[in-house]
Amino acid sequence: MFVRQLDYLVTLAREKHFARAAEICCVSQPALSAAVRNLETELGVAIVQRGQRFQGFTPEGERILDWARQTLAALEGMRQEASMSRVKLSGTLRLGAIPTTMPIVSLLTGPCRAQHADLRQLVLSLSTEEIMRRLDDFELDIGLTYLEDQRLSGFHVQPLYRERYMLLARDQLAMGDRTEISWEEAAELPLCLLTAHMQNRRIVDAAFRRADVQPNVVVETDSVFALYSQVRHAGLFSVVPHSLLCLFEARDEMAAIPLVPELSRAIGMISLAHDPCSPIVTAARNIAAQIDLQARFDDYITGSYQPITSND
Repeated sequence: MFVRQLDYLVTLAREKHFARAAEICCVSQPALSAAVRNLETELGVAIVQRGQRFQGFTPEGERILDWARQTLAALEGMRQEASMSRVKLSGTLRLGAIPTTMPIVSLLTGPCRAQHADLRQLVLSLSTEEIMRRLDDFELDIGLTYLEDQRLSGFHVQPLYRERYMLLARDQLAMGDRTEISWEEAAELPLCLLTAHMQNRRIVDAAFRRADVQPNVVVETDSVFALYSQVRHAGLFSVVPHSLLCLFEARDEMAAIPLVPELSRAIGMISLAHDPCSPIVTAARNIAAQIDLQARFDDYITGSYQPITSND
């Protein structure tokens, strides 16, 4: 049994297509198919359902696929451990983040890069469900997501900060001399919000329901950057976590005030609760523990913030 056979198997499971899997693995399709057949012969079980095209894995194949993922993850951890013994940590940190945390990911990856210059990084915008799935399948190392989810009980959880929701406007003139605004008042404004399938939007909608009001949503988007553009150039308002204000700090004309009653949610880093933990995950956890994100973001509400950079 060769490691490359396991890699072919995991890639096939991800791509669900023999030709695409072969291309990614830099081999011909017949070579990949032969490697899978040889693995089936060696193990004495059918792994892949046979047909003119990929039809999935047999029940036995699904269990073998789980072992293949764990074996490859353990091998990568061994390589990282070896790199640690050479002082320099190498490999790829694979991070999945819910969309509203993407703008602040650099506050973690920047220090990580500063401490481990040979470490590459892959950052993906994903839903909480997809982050958990990819962690379980060893396709991610860490994730950034909401922590108030019972499904996280099987993961290692590291709280980072609590985000507080603010009303975002183009300029201070639109807010008058207000220092806070109610959800009822915010519902009457023309709003741009994230789309209904996103977890952030569900949180915001629940707050409006508790206030017994229907928000005036005129634009929906699945992009935080498009949301900013709608507020900045179309004169709309939005409801955003205060952590996102790091995106807007260069624009003095942007204004944000807290919504009342206060709405806040815990954000944190999650990873598989495995022992031993891979050196890359350990490094990411240690760096996150050294950064006080809560103080940084809370400064935006008090007005005492300084520009945030990944090198701070």
